[in-house]
Amino acid sequence: MQGDITAETSDAIVNAANGHLVHAGGLAAAIVRRGGRIIQHESEEWIRVHGTVPHAHPAWTSGGQLPAKYVIHAVGPVWGDGDEDHKLTAAVNGSLEVADQLNCSSVSLPAISTGIFGFPKERAARIIFDSIKKYFSQNETGIKFVRLVLFDESTIDAFLKTWRVDNGS
Repeated sequence: MQGDITAETSDAIVNAANGHLVHAGGLAAAIVRRGGRIIQHESEEWIRVHGTVPHAHPAWTSGGQLPAKYVIHAVGPVWGDGDEDHKLTAAVNGSLEVADQLNCSSVSLPAISTGIFGFPKERAARIIFDSIKKYFSQNETGIKFVRLVLFDESTIDAFLKTWRVDNGS
């Protein structure tokens, strides 16, 4: 769906984060603006205790003043850094694992890495769709609902095109 992920009422929303959890721009900054500085403070504490966040093991904080209970901070790949497909798969899978560990029944995901990290949107769409499908086929999960919340028209167009091609529609 097209929308603002910070308004989602899912148990958890996923933030497209950087490994240091400095929420200075893009989606991360919007989450802190709407959810409050507590999210940045909890992120700083996470880094102090656990160190930088790897692709496969997202961090999480409370949702602060957001409707969501939690924010899962997934570190997607920067396009051009190498092994991007694997890193994006790991970020999506890790986000769903964290949602399960937090006993979430619903989670909202953005188009991880397709903004300032430059990942091609259609390629990211295919990886995100495949990762979600694979997670549900290989895991016993309490997650009942995954919503992809996409911000702009070009991202929606890329995801819909990929969905249609991959599903013969």
